[in-house]
Amino acid sequence: QVQLVESGGGLVQAGGSLRLSCAASGRTYSSAAMGWFRQAPGKEREFVVRITWSSGNTYYADSVKGRFTISRDNAKNTVYLQMNSLKPEDTAVYYCAAGPLRPGSMTSATQFEYWGQGTQVTVSS
Repeated sequence: QVQLVESGGGLVQAGGSLRLSCAASGRTYSSAAMGWFRQAPGKEREFVVRITWSSGNTYYADSVKGRFTISRDNAKNTVYLQMNSLKPEDTAVYYCAAGPLRPGSMTSATQFEYWGQGTQVTVSS
């Protein structure tokens, strides 16, 4: 069992920045992936970014490349999502996800089995 505790989120003006955090606890995987997804009202849950825990390999959705950065802190068992140059279309509930490494790109929500509670990010124009 893995527990994910998120923090961050809030209201920011377009062009501003936010940093989300996700701390993992419990029986964590030594070979794991962690990522961020988001869901806006009326839309499907959308992949944002993922990181392979051991190697630090990252993969970003085209919509956030150059603006968002994922990082990890091994000592704290925590991943961060630094969001810069935010746009109104980034407004969504953001979810942290984790799971063991599986075949494929791990860019689908079905490839992750543990989820945080979600945190609201609102970008005003």
